Amino acid sequence: MKSSIILIVIFIVLFSVVLLMLEDKMIYFPVKYPEGIWNPEDYGVVVEDAYFKTNDGLRLHGWFVPSDENKITLLWFHGNAGNLSHRIENIKFLHELNINVFIFDYRGYGRSDGKLPSEKTIYIDSRAAYNYLIEQKKIEKGKIFFFGRSLGGAMAVEMAREFGCPGLILESAFTSAEDMALRMFPFLPVKYFIKTKFDSIDKIKDLACPKLFIHGNRDNVVPFKLGKKLFEAAREPKEFYEIDGADHNDTYIVGGNEYFKVINQFLRKK
Repeated sequence: MKSSIILIVIFIVLFSVVLLMLEDKMIYFPVKYPEGIWNPEDYGVVVEDAYFKTNDGLRLHGWFVPSDENKITLLWFHGNAGNLSHRIENIKFLHELNINVFIFDYRGYGRSDGKLPSEKTIYIDSRAAYNYLIEQKKIEKGKIFFFGRSLGGAMAVEMAREFGCPGLILESAFTSAEDMALRMFPFLPVKYFIKTKFDSIDKIKDLACPKLFIHGNRDNVVPFKLGKKLFEAAREPKEFYEIDGADHNDTYIVGGNEYFKVINQFLRKK
């Protein structure tokens, strides 16, 4: 019995050491250029390539998709896998709401410089994207809505906390890295060892801006209950849009016209 306990303790310690060494590789799954869909015009999307610098000297890449109306700009923080080019269909449909869409790649993704991000550096990248809109595109702060999808929800919440915004959309977002670690390793004390926090559930309590939460009730990556828990922790004004039958990556497909109607109404609500 004693030897079994010792073996369990050794396993947990070794696992924790490996986890610390590989933590970022277990969170971020970037795809570098040229892999991806880099011919957006073939999909009817006209983009402006955007290059901008971070405070620590890296050059990041994004796509700015301008609208004729130019009254609303959606700053999109995408999830942890692929790169911006893998969102081309969703970009097209959102742009059809007659809004500017700006999506960018974190360091190590797509055409952006650098290697794997960390929680600290991915916030640096997000600030640089916001500053690009303010300083280079001359877009007023009060016209920039934040849209965070999956992991990007943590960036959107942090940027809303730092800069404020007229509205925050969180789709398939989670409460914290700790809760996601418990979901992935339910029988191991992973939460005591990871350095990544992404503590959106505490941060969102302080956000006074209007908030729209979107989540599929068949999400196999970020459990629906975590999205609902995040919503419940948020202050008013807030609304929750549950998409029946949607998994993690097909919310806009399963939701269809209703999905875009809900977003459009939120963006234009006075």
